[in-house]
Amino acid sequence: MPTCSNLYLGVNDMKSKDVIKQELNTNLSAAMQSKDPAALTDAFADFAVKLQADVVEDAKAYQQTQDSAILARRDVRQLTAEEKKFYSDVMGGLKAHFDNPKMAFTGLDSTTLPTTVIDNVLSDIQSSFPILSAINFQNTSAITKFVVNKQGMQLATWGALNTKIATELSGAIGTVEITQNKLTAFMAVSRDMLDVGPEWMDAYVRAVLAEALGYGLSQGIVAGTGKDMPIGMTKDLNGSVTNGVYPDKAPITITDLSVKTIGGIAATLAQGPNGRKRPVPSILMVVNPVDYFTLVMPAMTYLNTSGTYINNVLPYPSQVVQDINVPSKRAIFGLASKYFMGVGKGGSGGQLEYSDEFQFLDDNRVYKIKMYGNGQPLDNNAFVVADISGLTPLKHQVLVVNPTTSPVNTKAVTA
Repeated sequence: MPTCSNLYLGVNDMKSKDVIKQELNTNLSAAMQSKDPAALTDAFADFAVKLQADVVEDAKAYQQTQDSAILARRDVRQLTAEEKKFYSDVMGGLKAHFDNPKMAFTGLDSTTLPTTVIDNVLSDIQSSFPILSAINFQNTSAITKFVVNKQGMQLATWGALNTKIATELSGAIGTVEITQNKLTAFMAVSRDMLDVGPEWMDAYVRAVLAEALGYGLSQGIVAGTGKDMPIGMTKDLNGSVTNGVYPDKAPITITDLSVKTIGGIAATLAQGPNGRKRPVPSILMVVNPVDYFTLVMPAMTYLNTSGTYINNVLPYPSQVVQDINVPSKRAIFGLASKYFMGVGKGGSGGQLEYSDEFQFLDDNRVYKIKMYGNGQPLDNNAFVVADISGLTPLKHQVLVVNPTTSPVNTKAVTA
């Protein structure tokens, strides 16, 4: 009879790793959408145990072949002295008290992830979740409160010597409490995992955290209610807050991505706090993947007269990002730098501890790690929500000039 951990390795062998990762991502996405804590816990734990089996398999293969390509694929890196001590201490404690997880942490110098590990995790998720690389996203591990400039660069103003500075900056400076909300990730640790070494343990921990934090952060940034989570781009900061939940913004209706339409949206974004005007160097557009391919892509693509498709035709510098958390038939337009998201240990965060929330198999012990963070739009005009259900395909304007007549005939050709 195979052990439980070997059973999971056997399951992995039946499917390609790409298929398994896609299935796990699908399950995580469904759990996020369901907002069911039990389903989310199950999905993360299932993801962690299968990812762990994958890492152990690669570690054993590397020990036999010394193939550096395996290290690159798994993103195994050289650890700092602090990181190596942390993982060695934790793994040593788990080996000595595997059947009594709470004792495993007794006497350890620290069970808090080093800040450098969190730096690497945040770097990893920014490449996997495009919206995180677009916004004002920072590691705030060393602090619990972050001061933000809502307005951007303040103009110097003339005034009497006794003019109060607070009046000049009213509404422009704000704070974000980093420790107000937390994200929890679950990690299964088997006996096999304890024999692969600190570098492989680090690769496993970072991979779990990257997926857990990536999904959680993108959900909060796009559509967070503000209750025990960030305030999303889709929320009305000036609306009536009920039990901590912010209402959705009323969408504007657009039927094209023309100069006039995008110009109107940019004009709204240019209205800063306290009636001040601000520049709009570029516009972030966020849509869900289905709407991108069925509505947005046709609205900014056309076939030219030489038979070549011209893509991403927008009248102003823009970045289009796909995110599954955007509601169907909706698009978010905004100033990426005006959404602040801070994530880090937040004092007591980043703490690895035993979890009773998931009753797992005998050959594994389940641990959880809590990361603190918070985010919000810096003002209510920083993001605009649009109804794009009636978005029409882009029409290519062709000028036909007849030399015998003076008027210029214009024909609209739909791609």
